[in-house]
Amino acid sequence: MGYQSNVQPKLFHYQLNLEQKIPQSHILRKIKEKIDFDFIYNEVRESYGGNGNVSVPPPIILKMMLLLVLYNVRSERELMTTIPLRLDWLWFLGYDLDSAIPNHSVLSKARARWGVKAFKTFFERIVWQCVEAGLIDGNKLFVDTSLIDANASNNSVVDRQSLKRYINDSYKCLDERLDDVEDEKTTPVNSRYISATDPDASIIRQGSGSSKLRYKTHRGVDPKHEVITTTKVTAASRDDSELLEEMIETHENNIQKGVDTVVADSKYGTIDNFLLSHDRGIKAHIPSIEETHRGSGRQKDIFFKEDFIYNPDDDSFTCPAGHILKKHHYHKKRQHYEYRASLESCGHCALREQCTRAKDGRSLKRHIRQNELDSMLKVAKSREAKKDIKTRQHLSERSFAQSTLYGYKRARWRRLWRMEIQDYLIAVVQNMQILIKQAGTRVANAAKAAAEYSKTFRIGVNSFLLSLFGLNFTWRNKKIDELCLMFIPHC
Repeated sequence: MGYQSNVQPKLFHYQLNLEQKIPQSHILRKIKEKIDFDFIYNEVRESYGGNGNVSVPPPIILKMMLLLVLYNVRSERELMTTIPLRLDWLWFLGYDLDSAIPNHSVLSKARARWGVKAFKTFFERIVWQCVEAGLIDGNKLFVDTSLIDANASNNSVVDRQSLKRYINDSYKCLDERLDDVEDEKTTPVNSRYISATDPDASIIRQGSGSSKLRYKTHRGVDPKHEVITTTKVTAASRDDSELLEEMIETHENNIQKGVDTVVADSKYGTIDNFLLSHDRGIKAHIPSIEETHRGSGRQKDIFFKEDFIYNPDDDSFTCPAGHILKKHHYHKKRQHYEYRASLESCGHCALREQCTRAKDGRSLKRHIRQNELDSMLKVAKSREAKKDIKTRQHLSERSFAQSTLYGYKRARWRRLWRMEIQDYLIAVVQNMQILIKQAGTRVANAAKAAAEYSKTFRIGVNSFLLSLFGLNFTWRNKKIDELCLMFIPHC
């Protein structure tokens, strides 16, 4: 039985090599082998001057931010405190045991200096690397959204109509935000109330929970290996349907290929999005928001629009009771015509209670591009569309569930531009995991295929020699092994 004695610590460690301490299977070793971080030099060159103190090399800063997300470290202070304790982190950063670790403020200053563009480029480079590795098909795009809790308390919410009493310099950003609020399509509560801590966050409630300050991330996923091809963060009050065109364009730009089919939930199933998909030649596998919510509220237990017959000859509708609904007027903003029956025929109709609860009778709306809209709605109801919509439920949820490992459910920082940086870093980490995993799978499959080929070759040569020379079993196997080694090195 041995006992530990008080040994004086060594002043020098001549045989310590960090390279030998990191296993070949370590994820940071695989990231270092596959990802080029030196690209950041060209991206941020304009952010540095020629005089003054020499900065921490940009690739090291980028790697530190990657570690922050990959290991879901709570804060940058904790990251800097932990780096000297982790041999793998030191090796990944190119440091040694006695290397000086920079102050945590280096990261926040770099984010402010670099801006969002550098991290967006980092994300796009990883996506393109996945394209080159054959991990992205690109024909289908699955789009979904998820809410992120802002790094601000509900106690910070103030009435923007009485902001004059906030004279501290830290509240100057609120005045800038007020101009933006007027132009946004937002809820009444967000047009009046604003957070003094994080003005870009929106007050929104999810399900039956309480209202909170939140952001919203919009994500596009390729179904082949679930690589995130496009992502964007907005205020939580932003309507999902407004971002579909931007998501499609970003996806196509990032993978340099046009998309054939877009799959999303009913929140994207607006008339504008169906016509957008039609104009771009894209199949929209999206449930119609109008059909999803019909039969509820004021429309409960009344005739659907499909129960009315459209007469193209005289551009009118015939109701289930046989009355004619004629074109009434045109809504320029919504680009549809409204059709109404006469007050007399509607007022004395026996089916009125099943048709409408409006005092002025039943009305129908028909878009000026209704024929094109009908063709897109028919595609959205096809068997293939229903299959894709069902696939989207677990594919998108799985992508967001994996993001929780990297702390996406709560904002690390404040303001929208910092949230974009966090979102890009999380997407980069997820795509890196897929890139590394699939690369390992392909190597294993190649080795397996080589082994199968070797076995087939061995059996073939075996049979040939037996039939030709009648060689004995032991000698034959020995000689066949030699032949295999000559012609197939991996045998």
